Amino acid sequence: MRLIRQIIRLFTIYRVIVRYGLDELLLSTKLFRPLRLFIYLTPGHWLRSKELTRGMRIRFALEALGPIFVKFGQILSTRRDLLPDDIALELSELQDHVAPFSCEEVKKIIKEGYGRPVHEVFAEFDNKPTAAASIAQVHAARLHNGREVVIKVLRPGIQSLIRKDIELLYLFAQLANRYWEDGRRLRPLEVVAEFEKTLFDELDLVREAANATQLRRNFKDSDLLYIPEIEWDYTQSNIMVMERIRGISISEVETLKQQGVNLKYLAEAGVEIFFTQVFRDNFFHADMHPGNIFVDARNANRPNYIAVDFGIMGTLSKEDQHYLAANFIAFFRRDYQKVAELHVHSEWVPAGTRVEEFEGAIRSVCEPIFDKPLKEISFGIVLLRLFQTARRFHMEVQPQLVLLQKTLLNIEGIGRQLYPELDLWQTAKPFLERWMDERVGLRAFLKGIRSNLPYWAENLPELPTLIHETLVQRQAQAEHIKRIDTELTHIKNDMQQWHERIALILIGCTLIICSSIIISLKTIVFLNFSLLWLGLFLGGIGSIMLLLALGKRARL
Repeated sequence: MRLIRQIIRLFTIYRVIVRYGLDELLLSTKLFRPLRLFIYLTPGHWLRSKELTRGMRIRFALEALGPIFVKFGQILSTRRDLLPDDIALELSELQDHVAPFSCEEVKKIIKEGYGRPVHEVFAEFDNKPTAAASIAQVHAARLHNGREVVIKVLRPGIQSLIRKDIELLYLFAQLANRYWEDGRRLRPLEVVAEFEKTLFDELDLVREAANATQLRRNFKDSDLLYIPEIEWDYTQSNIMVMERIRGISISEVETLKQQGVNLKYLAEAGVEIFFTQVFRDNFFHADMHPGNIFVDARNANRPNYIAVDFGIMGTLSKEDQHYLAANFIAFFRRDYQKVAELHVHSEWVPAGTRVEEFEGAIRSVCEPIFDKPLKEISFGIVLLRLFQTARRFHMEVQPQLVLLQKTLLNIEGIGRQLYPELDLWQTAKPFLERWMDERVGLRAFLKGIRSNLPYWAENLPELPTLIHETLVQRQAQAEHIKRIDTELTHIKNDMQQWHERIALILIGCTLIICSSIIISLKTIVFLNFSLLWLGLFLGGIGSIMLLLALGKRARL
């Protein structure tokens, strides 16, 4: 049944590709240019509409294929350096302008959720959605207490559609793992599993509301980032209600310029927010495409960000945090040997990797990009060369870092649009050095003493008793270990005696059997008299061994 669903989904994907002429776009690329004459033989060439631009065709195809493909388009839309302008512009529509589902369905979901019609739950409700994304859409409303809010409602049937696509991704991952040379190194099954977990977490709006509350708490006193407040009394697994915010979309750069917004400050603040979330709080917004980021420009010289959509949040282990920070700092200091050593110590590359060779490979990739503004750096080429380096040194993909890598791409894309002259290195370096100093330096040592001092002072009167109890426990443990050692020695001796007894019994029985056979032969065939004495001798030796074995048993 699962295989049949996968085949049907593959056919659906092929049908959408043909419908919007993506097969034609593929054949027109440089790689397939020798086959471009086959464009006229593609199934939909003579039937499809010629009014759609190539960007529109790609956008409509991604929308038709579902939320997973839409999210892929959202990521691509932030990379203007990797895409032609017309395609990037169309894909940017996927950020919050996906085709909405009907308002009647929204009202039906709200009525089923609250047990009351919309007009009883909300004083005002806007039938026109303010935003429509791949997984949910948003409507403006007003509570009966007068507070303006927005209502986020999941698309009906979205779980089953995502499940079908996830099954298909697992199929592709299994094939890659089995038949592709780099499949195991890239760990596609683990990456798909991480993606599946992230997507299904995003389908639980109660979880998203909790994420928003945590992030709001983390930036409670910050003038860099504002998080809207959640209305918990109105939030359910498929409906979330939160404070309505007003701001300028981060993608509207011309509007920001017209209002005199300090774009340099805004870009640097974005970098600081990202590193604060990742390293200070270990809880970062992992879906930071322009549709989810707004700017409060009331103070144009020191504007602040407003974030929405908290379905995808990332965390890292303490080990990954430390290694990432150390890697960043080593990169900023151009200490490529340290970078190589960190990769080996964290087991991101095999243990037998030669550090000197890995260091030289990293230097050849990273050195050309330093001292250049963001606008002159092609991160697409850098990532490609890093991938080639990873392949050469058999570096495995780290599934737990996939969300972080995706967020870094989003941040870099936004920074490129806002302020291309942004010096990413100089902006991030002081923050990371301060963080590392707080974790492993003198400040970390002093902070640890300061934080533990009340606990030590509280337990100081009990210290002599604790020392005495510890010494008594250690003595008791030593005696217990000695007793166990003695018992093991006895068991070992007993086992050795049992082995000796069994050997005597086996040899004695064998000699008695041989004796019986010899005596029988003497009686039957009337052999010479000496053979009889040999049988009796062997029987006697065997009997003595049996008596010795019985004697050992008695001693046991």
